[in-house]
Amino acid sequence: MFNSKYHPVALAVALSVGSVSFSSVAADSAATDDSAKNITPSIEVIRVKGQQQSHRFDETGAVILIDRQQIEQVQPLSTEDVLRRVPGVNIKGEEETSIVANFGIRGLSAGESKSLLLEDGVPVAPGLFIGNDRYFNTRIQRVESVEVLKGSASLRYGPSTIGGVVNYITKTPDDGVQLSARAGSFNMRELSVEAGAKNPSEDAFVGVVATTAKSDGFMDKGYDMSDVMVKAGMAISDKQKVGVKFACHENEANISYRGILLADYVNGERYNPAPDDWYLTDRTAVDLNHELVFDNNAKLNTLVYWSNTTRDYWRYDVNTAASNAAGRWVYTDNLTGNNRSFERLGIESRLSFDQQLFGYAAATEFGLRLMQEESNDTRIRATRAADRSGNNDRHIIDSATSAAGYLQSRLQISDAFAITPGLRVESYEQKREILTQNGANAKTTNTEFLPGVGATYELTDSAQLYGGVYRAFSPASNGVALDGLTDQQLDGERSVNYEAGVRGTAGAVSYEVSAFYMDFANQVVTGNSDPNLSQSNAGETEHTGMEFVFNYNLGGGFRLDTNATWVPTSEFKTGDNAGKRIPYAPKLLANVALSYSAEAFSVALTAHHRGEQYADPTNIEAIPTNAAGGIWGGLLPAYTVYDLLAQYTVFDGLTVYGSVKNLADKNYISGLRQGIYVGPERSVEAGFRYRF
Repeated sequence: MFNSKYHPVALAVALSVGSVSFSSVAADSAATDDSAKNITPSIEVIRVKGQQQSHRFDETGAVILIDRQQIEQVQPLSTEDVLRRVPGVNIKGEEETSIVANFGIRGLSAGESKSLLLEDGVPVAPGLFIGNDRYFNTRIQRVESVEVLKGSASLRYGPSTIGGVVNYITKTPDDGVQLSARAGSFNMRELSVEAGAKNPSEDAFVGVVATTAKSDGFMDKGYDMSDVMVKAGMAISDKQKVGVKFACHENEANISYRGILLADYVNGERYNPAPDDWYLTDRTAVDLNHELVFDNNAKLNTLVYWSNTTRDYWRYDVNTAASNAAGRWVYTDNLTGNNRSFERLGIESRLSFDQQLFGYAAATEFGLRLMQEESNDTRIRATRAADRSGNNDRHIIDSATSAAGYLQSRLQISDAFAITPGLRVESYEQKREILTQNGANAKTTNTEFLPGVGATYELTDSAQLYGGVYRAFSPASNGVALDGLTDQQLDGERSVNYEAGVRGTAGAVSYEVSAFYMDFANQVVTGNSDPNLSQSNAGETEHTGMEFVFNYNLGGGFRLDTNATWVPTSEFKTGDNAGKRIPYAPKLLANVALSYSAEAFSVALTAHHRGEQYADPTNIEAIPTNAAGGIWGGLLPAYTVYDLLAQYTVFDGLTVYGSVKNLADKNYISGLRQGIYVGPERSVEAGFRYRF
């Protein structure tokens, strides 16, 4: 639909999303200060329009860029509504707005977190080393663009980059005001305001993005969300600029770990299985950024970030025998509040410069990061009559102090060939103190050395080879590493990852084919189904697969965009589950979109297919029929969901849009927890954007 903004040498094809294509690039940067080649943790201090840097050989792995126009065409309710259309990404949906993050990349379980989630280059998951990293997910309403890095392209970031890196870049409002509103099925209402201003010399700006959204929710899983983000920046001199971002988020969601039981699902009943359970989140964050450009064009970016996240989860106990007799959950009056808060403080600096190295032109980057994390975990025992007040019978303080160093240099060996070696070192100490056990405590330390090397080779002016090998790791969380206040001697999850691919264009066609192999020396798989696995190293696992992208401009305004991910191997190689497939890792994922666009109008029919997948490490095939608990496993059937999306520009400044999602009203299982999570039924949405 859109002309590529990337040089054809660097172009690595489009990925389908409705009537838009997600561009995957090997080299050229997006037309902003912060390029795809480097997710420098940086607030966009001064917006630079129309500037295009030309780094032809930078990216040694698959990199996906999704801009604002493409996001708006998709009309997503969540970030994961965007990610599910990216090759290699599998979503384990729990509700339609993805309040918590549930996605896996390249055969890694969508119920685990082995991919790093960033916002403007800053970690947003509440705990990287202390655990519980799913409890906050960036709201799509504040997102300007999305970057997905896979393969050795993700080496400069960490920890937990085994599958890759997802970076949400937030909006910086232009001068003026934009009002957006939409409404839809399940009594969904959403209102967003973006307002910005800059001074006459255009070297200082301020902007705000504010959203409020409410819904009764599919299956009555309602929510009430507000999200406010303020950004400001200014140039101190020709060589320096500073910026600040403040964000505040609140959400009250009527969701739970519990899904409906099998008989009700088969009978087509759709209701909230835990109507009195509530998931309450609150997050405040501040990012401070400074950029200094030296006379030799070297650049130093420094970022200080702080966040505080609270997550109160109030759930009622169940009467198992009564639930089995009734065929649905029967609740008691006992109420438990699993209430946690997380605080993070970090500072990161990156120095980038050009030099001659071993006789070759080199672009070098050196980075350092210091970070402190702490969580306050309480468990409140209450009753229905007491209404969220009672005794705290579990009070745990988890903390982690970490330091990381990173060095990478891209060497231009010839006009066609570049090689990029790098090394990352992560060192951390984890502590656990149990206040309800008279302050009993324990600690453990670990250091990981993560080398990698990647390369690109330009076959022609419109085709490029790329590849790389790197070591990645994901730390065992405090609750696992220090279980029972004993150092469990659990290594970090270590994987050696390999990737090779080709990408390019040929006339009206763009394409990409990549192959990957991930060899885990040790993978700790906890899942949501068998928590006992968190007590030991799960052993060796292996993941092999390929990603395919093919896009064709049919002419006359029509376009076909397709991608597919094939993961024939994603399995345990040792241990009790040797030969079994990793949970939530389907063999096949695919997206197809047929779109038409004219000057003011666009429409697209999209299809998303997810192959069958197991829900637990033991590969049980039968889904439990009762509420007895234990392992919630089963073989989840494959499904295909169709969406119809349309937009119309009434006049300059006013756009109306609408969608029918799950057009065929497909009935499918999106995941298991304690019961069945049902994929959202057909929904209709309509809205507008108006810029004053």
